Formats: sequence, structure tokens, C-alpha cells
Amino acid sequence: MTAISLDNLENLLFERDGAVATITINRPKVLNALNGQTLDELRRAILAVREDDAVRVVIITGAGEKSFIAGADINELAVQTPTSGREHARSGQHILDLIENLGKPVIAAINGFALGGGCELAMACTMRIAADTARLGQPEINLGIIPGYAGTQRLARLIGRGRALELLLTGEHVMAPEAHRLGLVNRVVPAAELMTEVKKLAATLATKAPIASRYIIDAVNKGLDMGFADAQVFEATLFGLVSSTEDMREGTRAFLEKRKAEFKGK
Repeated sequence: MTAISLDNLENLLFERDGAVATITINRPKVLNALNGQTLDELRRAILAVREDDAVRVVIITGAGEKSFIAGADINELAVQTPTSGREHARSGQHILDLIENLGKPVIAAINGFALGGGCELAMACTMRIAADTARLGQPEINLGIIPGYAGTQRLARLIGRGRALELLLTGEHVMAPEAHRLGLVNRVVPAAELMTEVKKLAATLATKAPIASRYIIDAVNKGLDMGFADAQVFEATLFGLVSSTEDMREGTRAFLEKRKAEFKGK
């Protein structure tokens, strides 16, 4: 398989530190708004880490101190037609689906505004860690539109129908502590400690069994869209598959030998 090139990235920064890859949306002058080029570069970066077995965890964040991602590029939204608008939304949904179903933990390090498409992108991540100064919301209704990157669907699944409808219909922002209370983010940390805490979590996740991590993500993501009985069968099937791995033998042996397991992803 041909490796995906990450040369010539203009709107993203891509870094590797051991098993952890960090993707930074780098458009601070426009609060890291997502335009078409940025989304395409993000797609390339996600596909690249998907094919790189050495990467076990991904962090996504925004450049600067003000914004994670302040939303989609309004200049692009303002000229959409019914046909182009649908295609725009489907393209964005596809990229966020790649993030959600990457099979590796993806942590959103929410360092500021996470609004509209930014909130949608954060919700597609496996976990969300927010600075105490962060603000989250889906304010599309104030522009006369609705979320287009599956925001109506992921928000309701994360925080429940009633609370999701309140945020979607009012367009109000919530501060990080309220987002945590609602279940929209996993943790809130002091802004100055955000990346330290996220990298600490990423380092922990990178030590876990990669195949088991992938199956857990699959079991949760796909199982939520199944009936409970079917979801149990799906989980049992994945359990059977993971029972055939070298990592399973290493993990159980290490436990019995009272040592730390060293997982190879095999």
C-alpha cells in the first residue's frame, strides 16, 4: 500500500512523538475555522495515521490559545446551493466518521472555542479533554442553518435528546464545566495544564493492547446503533477474535507472572 504523503500541509501541523501523533489545526487568524482545504488536509492526516501501525494514539487540537476550532468557514457556507450544501455536509461527515472509526483512540484537546464544526469534530473523537476556559456549542441556528457534520446526531447520543435540542435550538455556548456536567466532555483541566494532561493520557493509552483498543471502539460505536441482543452477539464475536491474538496471550501471561505486559499489536 502506498504511504499517504503529508508534505505541503498548509493548514495543519503534524507531529510524532513515539506512538502518539498530534494534529494541530493551524489557522489561528480565523480561529482555526474549517475550510475545504483544511478538511482535506485533515482527511489525509487521518488516513496516514490509520495506515501507520506505529501510531497508537492521536491528539487533535487547535493552534493558539483562543480556539480549538471556531466552526466552519462562513465564507464557504454563505454560497452553498442545495446540491453543493448536501455534498459539503456529506464530505465533512465522511471525514469525521474516519476519526470516530479510526480504531485508535483520538483525543480532542479543546483549548478554546469549539463551536459548530469544531464541536462536531470534537464529538467525533474518542475522548474530549477541555481547558477550563473552553466554550462549546452548536450555534448554526443563528445563521439560519443546522449542523451538517452529524452534530444533531452525535450531540443527542452524547448528552440525551432533551439537552441536545436545547443547545441546538438556542444556539447557546456552554463553558467547559457545564459541558462536563452535561457529559459533552470527559474532563476539564486548567488551561495551562491542558496539553500536559492530554499527553499523559495519550501515553497511558499508547501502552494498551492496540487490537483490543480497536475492538472496544468498534463494539461501542457499532453496538450503539444495534439492538441490545445483536450488540451482545457482536461483542462476543469480537471477544472471540481478540482471544486468538498474541497480545491476549502476552497480557494474560504478564498478569499471571506479575509483570507489565508489552503489547505488539499482533
